[in-house]
Amino acid sequence: MGRLDGKVAVISGGSSGIGAAAARLFAEEGASVIVTGRREAPLREVADAIGGLAIAGDAGDPTHAETVVARAVDAFGGVDVVIANAATGDGRSATDVDDEGWQRALDVNLTGPLRLARASLPSMIERGGGSIVFVSSVIALAASTDSVAYAATKTALTGLMRSIAVDFGPRGVRANVVCPGWVRTPMGDRAMDGLTDVGDRDEGYRLATRFVPLRRPALPEEIARCCLFLASDEASIVTGAVLVADGGQTAVDLGGIAFAAQDGIA
Repeated sequence: MGRLDGKVAVISGGSSGIGAAAARLFAEEGASVIVTGRREAPLREVADAIGGLAIAGDAGDPTHAETVVARAVDAFGGVDVVIANAATGDGRSATDVDDEGWQRALDVNLTGPLRLARASLPSMIERGGGSIVFVSSVIALAASTDSVAYAATKTALTGLMRSIAVDFGPRGVRANVVCPGWVRTPMGDRAMDGLTDVGDRDEGYRLATRFVPLRRPALPEEIARCCLFLASDEASIVTGAVLVADGGQTAVDLGGIAFAAQDGIA
């Protein structure tokens, strides 16, 4: 018996990385899965492999969420679980980011998840409850350089999540956030490819996680399992929570690491 038997799950950003891993895992656990994303070919490949439904579209499109939920209701009768995973980056500081880049990050990373949650909530309530999981980032807990739009939108997801948890908990809907650190996804791979002079991806990940307690990035499947826990009845008492899945990255005292490195300890 699967942990999501009889459930209907909508997963945005489902063509690769965390979203695709979650789609495969949720299907294995008995859910009917709808995957959404901008790239139609890989999206359909994921959906075909799990017997799910692919709906291509842009998370920043104001009409996309309503279309997705309407299709989910027509195909499977409703929505029980939302994994809001679609995101875009913008590697610029507050003095460098332009209005277009800022707005794009808002539309995809924050307004898109709101629209998907808003469109799904009536169905969840009608079906007796549900679970919404927003995939954020450790950047919501500790900022990195040149990421003002990404950091601001990922941080704001926590406020969105808590508001939904408070407003809709009495009607059986839970809302939570997952904050991954580095994950071996296409977005992470691109960052690592540019981190070394020779474009050595594995060395890039090693350098990026050398002070992380577990000394490695996550696999998409590991973050998918965090999403599964929050989506399932195993987390029936968990709402309004932030689950940090970063290998211990945010537990590190960077000042202490810098001191130890200077002193020859690290």
